[in-house]
Amino acid sequence: MQLSRQISLVKPLRHPVNRISISLPDELQVALDGMVNERGYESRSQAINDMLRQQLIEHKRQTSDELLVGTITILYDNGTRGLQEKIADLQYHHLDEVISSLHVNLVGKQTMEVMLVQGPASRVQTIADEVITLRGVITGKLQLLAALMPPIHS
Repeated sequence: MQLSRQISLVKPLRHPVNRISISLPDELQVALDGMVNERGYESRSQAINDMLRQQLIEHKRQTSDELLVGTITILYDNGTRGLQEKIADLQYHHLDEVISSLHVNLVGKQTMEVMLVQGPASRVQTIADEVITLRGVITGKLQLLAALMPPIHS
């Protein structure tokens, strides 16, 4: 009897949800349903939640200095003289925000580098801008998430 009582008390953790209703033009609903199926979302709600989270993070990035975690991903020409040293110097200069980095050599003297960053949104954006605009960087993108890593030291 006690075992069945314990089992009945164990409930999956669920966050409270609110239901809202939205109106969509037919073509937008068809496109949404197609994306839900193609990407493997369980429901329209899950897809819309994901899109809303991304937009809210983008809004925070533009309007607040909230601490966020993310990545700066760049593709660069590793034949550009001094570029790798400039990237390393920039990462060292921003040691508090650049947590880690990984680079992979690709075909055709191209390198992809991913930097794990954390800090105030505007500061991380400034770092991304500094890296992405270096001569020899082909393209780059900052991706932020509304989350934080646990402190390394107490």
